[in-house]
Amino acid sequence: MPKGKPVSIDSALVEKWIMELAAFGAHSGTGVWRTVYSPEWVAAADAFEKWGRDAGLAMRRDAVGDVWARLEGEEGGSAIVSGSHIDTQRPGGRYDGAAGALAALIALKALKEQFGKPRLPVEAVALCEEEGSRFPSAGFWGSRAIVGRIAPGDPDRVVGYDGETIAEAMRAVGLDPDHAQDARRNDIAAFIELHIEQGPVLEGARLPVAIVDAITGIRHIEVTLTGEQNHAGAFPMDRRRDPMAGFAEIVSTLIDHAHRLGRPAVTTIGRVDVDPNGAAVVPRSVTFTIDARHPDPKARKALYAVHDAVLREVCERRRLSLDVRPVLGHDPCLSDPYLLEVLRSAAAEQAIPHLVMASGAGHDSQQMAAVAPVAMIFVRSKEGRSHTPEEFSSVEDLVAGTRLLAEALYKLAY
Repeated sequence: MPKGKPVSIDSALVEKWIMELAAFGAHSGTGVWRTVYSPEWVAAADAFEKWGRDAGLAMRRDAVGDVWARLEGEEGGSAIVSGSHIDTQRPGGRYDGAAGALAALIALKALKEQFGKPRLPVEAVALCEEEGSRFPSAGFWGSRAIVGRIAPGDPDRVVGYDGETIAEAMRAVGLDPDHAQDARRNDIAAFIELHIEQGPVLEGARLPVAIVDAITGIRHIEVTLTGEQNHAGAFPMDRRRDPMAGFAEIVSTLIDHAHRLGRPAVTTIGRVDVDPNGAAVVPRSVTFTIDARHPDPKARKALYAVHDAVLREVCERRRLSLDVRPVLGHDPCLSDPYLLEVLRSAAAEQAIPHLVMASGAGHDSQQMAAVAPVAMIFVRSKEGRSHTPEEFSSVEDLVAGTRLLAEALYKLAY
């Protein structure tokens, strides 16, 4: 406990910075459209840098545009780091990512003002392009650069929705894509990310914050079932090779399986393309996506195995050809046990009501785990809404999360 008292967090400053950052790319009333390397993103990065400099922190930007604020430590060495991303969906809301970047900066400002120089260096970071909302294959671009997962030539291979490469976008804002690898860090002792929950669990529990003990594993595949196109009336049911019938059976089985497993297993069929898409035609093919997630490594493998077996069995029985294309795959990320204990201790000592839960969404912390122990803090989302202009977290909940973060940073760095 810091000198017998909690870190004081300025609630007015939390609200002020949230609203001021949201002005860069304001859209749809309460929404934000702020894609990486856009003028709106540059303005938001500039504001983050100014606020950190005004707070007396050492500011810098790395080779991909991540903005770093540093409070130097007496002993030097590897840094305790917190932060999140400041890019958004198209449009997204004011809180996804931004709340975590600002919470880290506010925590550093408060620690510096109230307790002076730490023993170990502490840093806040505003990361870039977590969402993949401008460049669909560039998700986690900022954190991937930090952990060395951007290879030479990658910036020229990553193409945006409008046809430009991320290399071109980087050059347009004064960054050199040939030096993207220079963002790599090997001196991070721990990474704690605050993020809005993006789901309804905390609201249902009537609690302001959660400590995240795992981040889900994700598998996203595209499946094509191919049969035989025929007339809807003249071709008998027993002679058909109908991919739509196979699709319906697969979807029902997979969704029901996730329901039976219960939380935190989830399966989503989010996109379907039927060829041809006619009312009086047995289709030739059906292409669809399966998004399956589970934070437990063993349970995740079992979930995927059931999906694979169902696909094979239905296609064999209905005489359909099966093509499966991997789109995305992330292993589950378990939070570091020591960091979890630090967070639990900080919450208990400062009487911050909370629960412990897994994250059903992917986060920059999954990337940062390649170079440092990680953990996360969730802040309650109204009605579980996120990736929408309607997302909302109260100032009171954001302050509770920021105070928990600051207490943990104090325990780790002071």
